[in-house]
Amino acid sequence: MPVRIMIPGPFRRLAGGASEAEVEAATVYEAIRALEILAPGLRDRLTTADGDVRRFIRLYVNGKDIFEMCGAETELRDGDTIEIVPAAAGG
Repeated sequence: MPVRIMIPGPFRRLAGGASEAEVEAATVYEAIRALEILAPGLRDRLTTADGDVRRFIRLYVNGKDIFEMCGAETELRDGDTIEIVPAAAGG
């Protein structure tokens, strides 16, 4: 099932400048793995070696934080949108 992934500015260089990508995936983790084919190195910036989403990254499916659902195992439906939001630091 195709899902759309919105790629934020800091990660676009890994995706050849693309602001979004469409992948086939049944879960958020599968979507991240599929995105790795289109944007090598991006998966390492989003997940740990164990496949957990890094603590400074927030992923939203259709506007809802995946940590309020099933985390990386959150199931996806045809047409869902995943938004990647890296933490902002400053002060």
